[in-house]
Amino acid sequence: MLPLALYIHWPFCKFKCPYCDFNSHVRDRINHPEWKETYLKEMRFYREKTGPREIKSIFFGGGTPSLMEPETVAAVIAEADKLWGLPQGTEITLEANPTSVEANKLRGFKAAGVNRVSLGVQSLRDTDLKKLGRQHSAAEALSAVKIAADIFDRYSFDLIYARPDQSLEDWQQELTEALEFAAGHMSLYQLTIEEGTQYHTLHQRGELKIPGDDLAADMFELTQDMMNARGLPAYEISNHAKPGQESQHNLVYWRYGDYAGIGPGAHGRLTVDGQKWATRAHKAPELWMQWVKESGHGAHPFEMIDNSKRGWEALMMGLRLREGVALDAFIKETQTPLAKFIDSSRLQKLTDEKLIEVTDRHIRATAAGRQRLNSVLSYLAA
Repeated sequence: MLPLALYIHWPFCKFKCPYCDFNSHVRDRINHPEWKETYLKEMRFYREKTGPREIKSIFFGGGTPSLMEPETVAAVIAEADKLWGLPQGTEITLEANPTSVEANKLRGFKAAGVNRVSLGVQSLRDTDLKKLGRQHSAAEALSAVKIAADIFDRYSFDLIYARPDQSLEDWQQELTEALEFAAGHMSLYQLTIEEGTQYHTLHQRGELKIPGDDLAADMFELTQDMMNARGLPAYEISNHAKPGQESQHNLVYWRYGDYAGIGPGAHGRLTVDGQKWATRAHKAPELWMQWVKESGHGAHPFEMIDNSKRGWEALMMGLRLREGVALDAFIKETQTPLAKFIDSSRLQKLTDEKLIEVTDRHIRATAAGRQRLNSVLSYLAA
């Protein structure tokens, strides 16, 4: 029986952050009971597609899932248990903004069945929080982290570095402060300028300047050194954890496992009778809801993924991990040994340059390779 992860997308935010390209929308009013019933209906559709599975994890993402009602979260978890069954200890994560209002809802989410929370702190500098469009202060963020630590055995929080006007010394001091509040997991993302965002427009106009490649690389390397020293090594390019505290849900993605995406704009990967399918829901919340009411789901037609694309997707995701891609899993996914899938001369060149290493069990990117992963993948695929 193939394991399955569930991703539940909540598409609403109070405000749209200028750097964010996620499927998020601002609405004055939300009919929470209607959203609850629509989620449950789409979950039943995917149960028909997947058949019996063992649920590996549930992740409430967004958007801002901490704007959900705890009753909605509880109903989704109960329905997942009814449809597939939830093994004891299944990881159930909810993303939350660390405003005081949302932090005060964390006990309600714990009572609903959530056992892990991920807080979008992003910065410990009030000036930078304003630039990032965040609605909380640094003091609120740290208060929320303390509240999460009191309520949950497992929690994480995010920070963004390589921000406008940030120096290496600034980042070192900020990360030092953040580590005083860290537990088993932290996510540390380098700011990227995404098309369609306000930051992209400002950057194109020359009105937003971010650290150059050399400084950003120095920040990345400093981050690795500091996190290693604190016993929180990177198990993925941007995610750090003590052994055993890795996000089980995100590992499903990076190990190219199956996951069902529920909600507007949610993506999924499902294996049915040996064939892999890509799923993609309509992004507009109201249209997604209409489609679910009319057809039982809000998805566009499923797209079949052939063995070649399966292989490249598995490499693209798995090489982000320190552990890399298991060769037996790659053969199972593609029906092709790695040696026949990748040009041997290109693989050898990357090996010689110490960007890739291949053992009898894995292919993995080295620390230097993970830092340059986009270029590594482009070279392999050429």
